[in-house]
Amino acid sequence: MIPAVRAIARAAMAARPITLSELQARAELMARIDRSYLVPVEIFADFAARLTDPRRPGGPFQVLCINGRRWFGYHSVHYDTPGLQTFHDHRQGRRHRYRIRERLYEDSGERQFEIKLRGRRGETLKRRQPLLPGEATLGRGPRGFLASVLHGTYGIAAPGELVPSLVTDYRRATFVADGQRITCDADLVCRDAGTGRSVRADGGLVLVETKSAVTGHLTEADRLLHTYGLRAAEFTKYCGAMAALRPGLTSHQWRRVVREAFPRAAA
Repeated sequence: MIPAVRAIARAAMAARPITLSELQARAELMARIDRSYLVPVEIFADFAARLTDPRRPGGPFQVLCINGRRWFGYHSVHYDTPGLQTFHDHRQGRRHRYRIRERLYEDSGERQFEIKLRGRRGETLKRRQPLLPGEATLGRGPRGFLASVLHGTYGIAAPGELVPSLVTDYRRATFVADGQRITCDADLVCRDAGTGRSVRADGGLVLVETKSAVTGHLTEADRLLHTYGLRAAEFTKYCGAMAALRPGLTSHQWRRVVREAFPRAAA
């Protein structure tokens, strides 16, 4: 088993379970502050043990459990214009930027059409709509939803042409406490939908994302990760993977994180 997958599995099995409905009640966080960290498995083991310790003040972080499973397979297809407009909007730090994807929850078969936007205070706004069995990802319903979201949020029109740009697969365990959620991803594999080239993330790293209410304050998890000498990385799966797969797209801003997350691609 890949070390990072083993690490999230062990942490998940050691934690108390929580149902999906309980998680949504405690920390659905459709508007939130996200921070990403690349965490070596040795540090992750201690980090997770401290957060899920039954003696933690306020009670331990619990792990999402659905039908007895505590870590899950995620398959996402990201969409962009042929010229990669949404990628370059993120690269340039534009105020009105967003990402479009279809997410498949492999263990349940559920599909969601999702749009992630940047809010006025730098927060992440997530909008999603279930996809019916057999429904085309960019069919009339999802395209209408996309147009409504972009017009309502930014007052802009949806792109006229969208194509698959990146496919990602990974394993995830999710931990939650009141108002906080931590996703822990391992075995990330990314495939360029245009060229077919693939990269795999370092198997000794767990991609940890802290998600909290829009307050601007560091969470307990952020502060704990800082004690290990770790700092949040300018990293999203979409932009990081595209920078690794097509290094000519960017200059310098993601080189360090790409070298760390995808060392074989950087080499």
